[in-house]
Amino acid sequence: MAPDSSSIETPYSWVRLVTSITLSTLGCVGLWSLVVALPAVQVDFGVGRGGASLPYTLTAMGFMVGGIAVGRLADRFGILPPFVGGTILMSFGYIATAFAPNLTTFALISGVTIGLGSSASFAPIVADVSLWFDRNRGLAMSFAAGGSYVSGVFWPPILEHFISSVGWRQTHIGIGVFCLATMLPLALVLRRRPLAQKPAAEAASTGNANDAIGLPPNVTHGLLTFAGLCCCVAMSMPQVHLVAWCVDLGYGPARGAEMLSLMLGFGVASRLIFGWVLNRIGGLPTLLLSSILQAIALALYLPFDGLVSLYVISAVFGLVQGGIVPSYAVIVRELFPANEAGFRVSLSISTTLAGMALGGWLSGAIYDWTGSYSAALINGIGWNLVNIAIAFWLLQRMRGRRRPALASSTA
Repeated sequence: MAPDSSSIETPYSWVRLVTSITLSTLGCVGLWSLVVALPAVQVDFGVGRGGASLPYTLTAMGFMVGGIAVGRLADRFGILPPFVGGTILMSFGYIATAFAPNLTTFALISGVTIGLGSSASFAPIVADVSLWFDRNRGLAMSFAAGGSYVSGVFWPPILEHFISSVGWRQTHIGIGVFCLATMLPLALVLRRRPLAQKPAAEAASTGNANDAIGLPPNVTHGLLTFAGLCCCVAMSMPQVHLVAWCVDLGYGPARGAEMLSLMLGFGVASRLIFGWVLNRIGGLPTLLLSSILQAIALALYLPFDGLVSLYVISAVFGLVQGGIVPSYAVIVRELFPANEAGFRVSLSISTTLAGMALGGWLSGAIYDWTGSYSAALINGIGWNLVNIAIAFWLLQRMRGRRRPALASSTA
């Protein structure tokens, strides 16, 4: 059968997707290494839980700023040059943090090097994948976004083993050397630049934000980015503090790392499931559904803190919230043109990392104020409800504008 001449998908699109997932799995170590190392860093520098959360917070902020910058550069030069630069910066950063004499230096180096460098492996990769698919765009972008969760399955047990065996400083040196040696050769697969979108495919796959929502495009995009920040303040509490929480409960860091890997393993499955959902119902309905499910799962942590129950709830949490981040990417590609994809997708997804940064610090600070994580969980649920309200309002506006258009087309 002859290929569909109106489609931009080719066999290379799938090769590039697999490569992108692999690179994201390796490069998103920056999202998880400081979570696993948090108890060891706290002991090493003799600080409180909020202070020990600062390196993660600055790293997540670096992820946000770097993701936006790399997305803008990728729109102009393609993904390869900024990705290679980010990988080198990240690898150097891991080696440099091993020699940090105090928490402030460690946190600053982490944010400027690990955060900025690792960012190329997340949002810009998802944006780049969107340029190679049209028929299966929702599924492909969910797969690409799932690389960060595969990273969360792959890295925590390995990092916990080496941190326990040789310490977090030596482990950071190993991460830097390993990523440099593996990621740079693999990135060469991304050398090819995307062709200009075929007119039929682009017309069919890209809408107009003003027509669809009835708001100026930048206002719509601003609401989406704020919604992304809110949902990830909620998401950050179990993802950032689960290992430390298990230490407090007497279960030890190894059990916490296992729960985190379990959560993110089910998150990978969730990304695949919600990729299928995205292809069928679209971005905003999927965002609303996944956000509601995340709020319910987060609330389950409040009454239960037994070892078995924490394993179960962590698995449930991972399974229900995996559709949130790829939904933002798909919504942007539904509402904005392809030549803005690198910047707009990266901005939307990278802002979710600002939520992770804010939520990670807030949860640690609330813990220091109250002596438990219950108030931090309630704080996360509150932010989650704001995200749900924004998604519901935008969806209602979209459906309200579709009804007159459908009525006039059938008249």
